[in-house]
Amino acid sequence: MPARRPPPDSPEAARGILEGVLRRYERVVVAYSGGVDSTLLAVVAHEVLGDGSLAVTAVSPSLARRELRAARALARARGLQHRLVRTREVSRPEYARNSQDRCYWCKSELFDVLEPVARERDAVVCLGTNTDDLSDRRPGLVAAAERGVASPLVEAGLGKRDVRELSRRMGLPTADKPASPCLASRFAYGVRVTPAGLRRVEAAEEAVRAFGFDELRVRDLGGRARVEVAPASLERARALWDRIAPAVLATGFETVELDPRGFRSGALNELLPPPRLPARP
Repeated sequence: MPARRPPPDSPEAARGILEGVLRRYERVVVAYSGGVDSTLLAVVAHEVLGDGSLAVTAVSPSLARRELRAARALARARGLQHRLVRTREVSRPEYARNSQDRCYWCKSELFDVLEPVARERDAVVCLGTNTDDLSDRRPGLVAAAERGVASPLVEAGLGKRDVRELSRRMGLPTADKPASPCLASRFAYGVRVTPAGLRRVEAAEEAVRAFGFDELRVRDLGGRARVEVAPASLERARALWDRIAPAVLATGFETVELDPRGFRSGALNELLPPPRLPARP
């Protein structure tokens, strides 16, 4: 795992430490999804390194189209050097079977694609991991450690709160953006991930979002959809359920239910034992 330092004393200190970390790398390729962490990393890297920084977005059925549009728009607005690449993690049997190590294979595919780009530029591949991620179930971090991928936010000691505060001070629209992991994270472990299934989940979430919900998930439990909205929005979801449920079913799910506990990040991990990860080569 990447080395980490104590959290910074202030947003100004956080910015200075992060800039110092990036200057040591000189040239970077940032895995840029348009989320809170990777956006901050890509923008600061661009401001510090200029042409020495390239933000790269991996495009696949796992990335929601609204997320891709937002990432491209922000990159244009901030003048980032931005490149789209195609990843094919869904074609990997290890990924599609959707075991607990799915994220390991997703990141392995990502790094397989980013490493040649980095070699062309004599650059270091960087991931927007923050210090809070180190205590979560993150098989993808194992893949990053195996490949020597850098985590500048961790090296600078930045947790999620620091990232959001620094993003706010920099005027980034992602400062208060809800977490937006890939669409495959909606599938219960063991439910096979397919392009059609990813499109169905994406369509179902757009259907719920049309009723004015911003923080939400539609979980695929194997033909059965479970809708999660922010706990503060549960009463409104119940009031609108007679309209929400048909809209979700119209996307192809057989049944649909509303989770009475509301949205929780990593809800599908709650009852799982620790993941069994592939042995290092």
